[in-house]
Amino acid sequence: MSGARKILVAGVGNIFLGDDGFGVEVARRLAGESPPGGVTVADFGIRGVHLAYELLEGYDTTILVDAAPRGGEPGTVYVVEVDVDDPGAGIPSERAGEEGALVDAHGMEPQAVFGLLRALGAAAGRVLVVGCEPAEVTDRIGLSDPVARAVDEAVRVVGELVRDELGEASSGAWGGAGVGKARRGSGGSSSEAVAPGSLEGGGA
Repeated sequence: MSGARKILVAGVGNIFLGDDGFGVEVARRLAGESPPGGVTVADFGIRGVHLAYELLEGYDTTILVDAAPRGGEPGTVYVVEVDVDDPGAGIPSERAGEEGALVDAHGMEPQAVFGLLRALGAAAGRVLVVGCEPAEVTDRIGLSDPVARAVDEAVRVVGELVRDELGEASSGAWGGAGVGKARRGSGGSSSEAVAPGSLEGGGA
């Protein structure tokens, strides 16, 4: 493992809006599996400013995990690399029928977070979004069945991305090396890797 690399896995979302709590649940699961050295896992919920200040710690890679509607089958897991200097590029919208920047139901706007970060004189490094197609974003607690089933797939995908970034061989959810930091805040699926800036997705 390259001890110099720092990776943040950030679960975002609102647990009181059904499937919008997807990222929070994935972060909770990952936090319980002893992240490798250099990896921080945190549930930021709807606290965008807290995420921005966490990014001031200087991460090489940030992996955002969130519900991300893109028109696919509910429970589909997407991976998108984001150009944080190009507002809206590669970040799926969370408003039905709207494309571009992730303007979402829980008030967490990653482009606004990255804009604040730039204003503070810092950079986000490489940013990846692991998103899941929601079935229901309504006033309720708990994930729908297809999105709940997608949590395992998202945990696997995030683990693979982290291992790729750290250059580690696969062994368990995280690669089995080192111990990182996990923090918890208050706050039958398929996966598809998507090219940077692409908004094309597939179904489960």
